[in-house]
Amino acid sequence: MMLKPQIDRTNFGSITIDGDTLDHDVIIRLNGKVKKRKKKLSKAIYGTSHIISLNEAKQVYEQGAKHLIIGSGQYGSVTLSDEAETYFQRKKVQVTVLPTPDAITAWNQSENSSIGLFHVTC
Repeated sequence: MMLKPQIDRTNFGSITIDGDTLDHDVIIRLNGKVKKRKKKLSKAIYGTSHIISLNEAKQVYEQGAKHLIIGSGQYGSVTLSDEAETYFQRKKVQVTVLPTPDAITAWNQSENSSIGLFHVTC
């Protein structure tokens, strides 16, 4: 079992995790692995990655996750679609949506059964 990565900081267009600066949205898995967010899953439906689609929700979800922390961007532009919200409720996953700078604090204080999705621009 990997240790949960710590997020050092975010700036517009980047996020720094355990000293590594990445210039794209990320998903942090239950095992601590950091993956690039598959924005096209939401863009295909809504024309924007600012609304998280059911398809993306299914891709983000992991068996055993109790909490999903969403960094909704520097200015809080990202939201869940109603379908995605219902999906996480059915899976009994608590979802916290905060502007990315605040979501980082929530992530660093969260339990190990958390997954994260962090949007790094607006």
